Amino acid sequence: MAYIDFITQQHTSTKRDYVGRVMAHDKAACATVATQWGRDYWDGERQFGYGGYSYDGRWRVVAEAMVAHYDLKPGDRILDVGCGKAFLLYEFTQVVPGIEVVGIDISQYGVENAKEEVRNNLKISSATELPFEDGYFDYVYSINTLHNLKINDLFQSLAEINRVKRSDKSHITIEGYRTEEEKVNLLYWQLTCESFYRPEEWEWIFERAGYKGDYGCIFFE
Repeated sequence: MAYIDFITQQHTSTKRDYVGRVMAHDKAACATVATQWGRDYWDGERQFGYGGYSYDGRWRVVAEAMVAHYDLKPGDRILDVGCGKAFLLYEFTQVVPGIEVVGIDISQYGVENAKEEVRNNLKISSATELPFEDGYFDYVYSINTLHNLKINDLFQSLAEINRVKRSDKSHITIEGYRTEEEKVNLLYWQLTCESFYRPEEWEWIFERAGYKGDYGCIFFE
């Protein structure tokens, strides 16, 4: 297992007012709306989630980095667990023509409003029950999804990721914290997070779950 950061550049490009997040609106009410995973979460007001999530090409560099690191080639099958609107999956098809992409997400709105070019490759499904055969994928990744699961579902989703990949080529990005300040910022900002830990605690979970692959964290500095 290696710690590899593919996401910090995208994560830190957004400026966040952590205190304002909890002062301006009823945070619990906003979280209740966000966890319905509907239009409000993706394309509604900022207090409910993304505040509008549209394609802008920012995920291209992530696809390029993953392709280079994992030596992905035309004909490889890749799975995005928690694909949302599938912008990153689309970038894979541009970086490696001929690669086979598949995504799952629990959000019907996200899938129905995903990038048109890859929408037919997406399924509405939970990360805890992946509708694929054992060893079907050459590469599996999950970005900013698994921390939204409660601990029992988290272990189940890791078991499913292990089951559907044929090698150790996998990557998981989750929210974490290293300091008390980062923990408080995470709690102020998050709307959907159920599992949040220090990197060493995430590693403990991965090892207990038998996860064979890489991971990285995003931090709220």
